[in-house]
Amino acid sequence: MKRIELFSCPMHVATMNETVDWIGERIARRQFTQHVVVNVAKLVHMQTDAELAASVRACDIVNIDGMGVVWGARWLGHAVPERVAGVDLFERLLQMAAQRSLPVFLLGATDAVVARTAAVVSERHPALRIAGHHHGYFWNDEAAVVETIRCSGARLLFVAITSPRKETFIDRWKDQLGVDFVMGVGGTFDVVAGKVRRAPPWMQRSGLEWAYRVAQEPRRMWKRYFVTNNRFALMLIKARVRSMLRRPLRGYGK
Repeated sequence: MKRIELFSCPMHVATMNETVDWIGERIARRQFTQHVVVNVAKLVHMQTDAELAASVRACDIVNIDGMGVVWGARWLGHAVPERVAGVDLFERLLQMAAQRSLPVFLLGATDAVVARTAAVVSERHPALRIAGHHHGYFWNDEAAVVETIRCSGARLLFVAITSPRKETFIDRWKDQLGVDFVMGVGGTFDVVAGKVRRAPPWMQRSGLEWAYRVAQEPRRMWKRYFVTNNRFALMLIKARVRSMLRRPLRGYGK
């Protein structure tokens, strides 16, 4: 699996199938794997949040989720085959877990949303073993929740908490979770439970998923996307200029 560096973030350039196969092989070997996806907002925040940046770099696999990052990486000369969206990878890994009888634990969102998510994925995958689920508002007693996960017998853990909390939580407790695989899935539970609608496929392919999200929650989301998208554009321009300045002039040097 090829790796690139983009704004001091090591990303794995892989297709969805390659990612699922690689994760499956490590789980079969009982080799602990910490996974994360990066999008425009996360890359921007990593530039000023040292703890978030360290947590992302500590992951065993970092996929690109977000067409903005895919296009930006390609513009800077990196060969990125496709976007590996977290919500789609979540579904593929649930399929694998059901086929291999691997118990999963769902952590995050509200009580109602995580319970609904457990019900929906169980209906989609009747063979799936849900080892347990817990809401994402447990910050006064993290150790107790970690112990619940460890004692559940889960092999895969999916954490639906906002950044940077989920990344730092996973990095802090990864050695005590007792699972073989852990992945932050952000707002995936909200989508699965039907609380938030996902953008149509054409908007996903066009890089307009963020606009669809803003349309659903304008007061909460517009500023976040406006600020991070503009900062990311500036980061790309600066990186492109630096790359051009490092190239030798035609006829000079090698």
